[in-house]
Amino acid sequence: MGLEIIKPGMRTTVQDRGRYGHQKEGIITSGAMDSFACRVANMLAGNAEEEAVLEITLTGPTIHFTDDHLIALTGADLSPELNGERVAMWRPFLVKKGATLSFGVSLSGCRAYLAVSGGLDIPKLMGSYATYLQAGIGGYQGRALQAGDLIPCHSPTPAGIALFSQVSGATSGHAYTAVHWTPDPQFYPAYNPNPTIRAIKGPEYELFSDTSQGQIWSERFQVSAQSDRMGYRLQGVSLYLSEETELISTAVTFGTVQVPPEGTPIVLMADHQTTGGYPRILQVVSVDLPILAQVVPGQTIAFEEVSLEEAQQLYIRQEQNLTQLARAIHLKHNI
Repeated sequence: MGLEIIKPGMRTTVQDRGRYGHQKEGIITSGAMDSFACRVANMLAGNAEEEAVLEITLTGPTIHFTDDHLIALTGADLSPELNGERVAMWRPFLVKKGATLSFGVSLSGCRAYLAVSGGLDIPKLMGSYATYLQAGIGGYQGRALQAGDLIPCHSPTPAGIALFSQVSGATSGHAYTAVHWTPDPQFYPAYNPNPTIRAIKGPEYELFSDTSQGQIWSERFQVSAQSDRMGYRLQGVSLYLSEETELISTAVTFGTVQVPPEGTPIVLMADHQTTGGYPRILQVVSVDLPILAQVVPGQTIAFEEVSLEEAQQLYIRQEQNLTQLARAIHLKHNI
């Protein structure tokens, strides 16, 4: 059982929730840029949330299915089609052997996630399936997928088999059959263009000039074309410290907003380095990282200040919603 890559797309990699516990050794976390979509894709496919998925960026791949598979697509709507039939997002569906999945233009967001029931049959490295591109490790041979790759897959999970039986009799004449239910869209992040991203003040916020402190909240910043999984470079007003200060390298994380000497902010993303020496003006809250991850280069973002307590409550509420969603999906799998 497997997925044959006919065309690789702009950048398609194997990801999961990330590689933790090795940052002290200089090994970055990596993992899905949009962890919410990654987790829900696995839920829908009947997998554990930590299972490997394909992260598909903007120009999607063309994938041939060598066997019947139960899959789910979440995240950005990149106009997916199976043998020319439009594919329903955010729900599980059975794909017939011989079908070909392709993608078109982006209708919202820039990263989609493909989960296969049972998961991808690839080895873990340091407890994770995530691809660390800069080091060439993890994922599928430590790299983005290429034409001709054949990604082996495990057999469906028990939940996947239950869903298989629900839809397997309705695929006659079609490349796929989707279930008739989908999670309530109120649970999804809003993948709007030019979003406002919530953040808290960073450790060095007070070192910036009063003008820069005001501008970080009042101005909009354009995501540069030079942005990638390591970081988003933001174009707009330049931000400066009140006075030149030398800082020692310290810990950074996904969503840290650093400002180099030239004043151009950089938001660190999933493949960020483990430490950094630039002043940290903001920290994006965890619940808005999926929204940030779906911003297309050329679009703009603005920052809205929230307190640490508000950020914690937002995170708790999201995790409660995901727990509720997982329970609801589990019930649907067993109907």
